[in-house]
Amino acid sequence: MTIRNITLNCDMGESFGAWKMGADEQVMPWIDMANIACGFHASDPHVMSRTIDLAIEHEVMIGAHPSYPDLQGFGRRAMAFSEQEISELLIYQIGALKALCESKNARLDYVKPHGALYHDMMTQPDVFRAVVDAVSCFNVPLMIMATANNQDFLDIADLYDVPLLFEAFADRTYQGNGRLMPRSEAGAVLTKEEDIINQVKQIVRYGKVTSADGFVIPMEADTLCVHGDNNEAIALIEKIRYHLNP
Repeated sequence: MTIRNITLNCDMGESFGAWKMGADEQVMPWIDMANIACGFHASDPHVMSRTIDLAIEHEVMIGAHPSYPDLQGFGRRAMAFSEQEISELLIYQIGALKALCESKNARLDYVKPHGALYHDMMTQPDVFRAVVDAVSCFNVPLMIMATANNQDFLDIADLYDVPLLFEAFADRTYQGNGRLMPRSEAGAVLTKEEDIINQVKQIVRYGKVTSADGFVIPMEADTLCVHGDNNEAIALIEKIRYHLNP
């Protein structure tokens, strides 16, 4: 058994105007990496700025969390764009967050796409190429989902000289092929604390995850995604942190 050095990342800055989402102030002290929404699925320049300030205060790495332009659907609806259009959409969003970081003498540390764009990037090579092309402009790593076979993604990323960070999920159910179960299916999100903690321990200690149908899948992850949008989730993050740093 090898205890892996795995960071915690969380989607942050997803409020918009007077509408508040998440508990960023309570979550930020417990995580290592903040995926900050860039305005296309949530957030606005003021929320982005305040979230950067919060990350700086707690010495948390800052990541851009770009998406398809889908405020009404929270970025969870697939949209049809050319590779060039996808790259331009990402450069626009990442560039905005990077500029806000630099205005505060902070730096952009990585990029993690959101929602449908994240899913499409993992299942459509042309979308992945477009994302990597955009990220290559900023000289930062790209965070993607860890799979049973990461080599195809590494080969494409190497062409653009973009490092990859591989992500596993604390509270999502995996399928036998190593992909996440679609949210539209029952049981796609783990809700029992015991099940979530067991999955975290399996990833951290053994580099594996058990799928919904009982297959044990290799899962070499650099970072673990957690969600912190309510008090129960925040309490769970504290317990997950303990299992990463016992």
